[in-house]
Amino acid sequence: MAELVYYCGTMDSGKSTLALQTAHNHKSRGRSGLIFTNKDRAGSGVISSRLGLKSDAIEVEPELDIHKFVVEHLSMGDRIDYIICDEAQFYQPDQIDGLAKIVDGLGIDVYAFGILADFRTKLFPGSARLVELADRVNTLQVEALCWCGSRATHNARTVNGVMVTEGEQVVVGDVGKSDEVAYEVLCRRHHMRQVTARASRAGHISSDPLPFNE
Repeated sequence: MAELVYYCGTMDSGKSTLALQTAHNHKSRGRSGLIFTNKDRAGSGVISSRLGLKSDAIEVEPELDIHKFVVEHLSMGDRIDYIICDEAQFYQPDQIDGLAKIVDGLGIDVYAFGILADFRTKLFPGSARLVELADRVNTLQVEALCWCGSRATHNARTVNGVMVTEGEQVVVGDVGKSDEVAYEVLCRRHHMRQVTARASRAGHISSDPLPFNE
């Protein structure tokens, strides 16, 4: 039976690399598929990894009915054995519902890749819906590391090098940049203390207790 599988992890954990590898593996076995993405760092209509791999992809705009799109292509005689969905955290919840309909109604495997939580530690709506509907949710085995060497579990947003915890949920940036909007992966301890790599180098490490609400 076809499945809806969600592969999730923090930034810098190889999600897009795995998405491209998955597409390559299916294609090398003679299978045909579609690749979707949304807000990739390389621009619209492309899926890219930090290792330098790239592939053309279908940009998932908010108004795109993915289920209808797939049905139309099937009706034109296209063969679709699998679907790759990168940056799935940015998809609308109803688009995730459409992916489930593709699996159950059309018998097509769907492999989604994305980030569970944003820089505020809140679930993205697309990821929340995937967790609710997916046949399997797999955590990526390639562990991103915090600057301290511990396993990175949280995504941090920085603006001009300073970590922020408020703002719009979706602002496209990149990992490892120090100017304007950028992102960094941190362990929970340093995310809660708001200690980025830059702050640690500057000696701004607080000894205060973690800011849990009493």
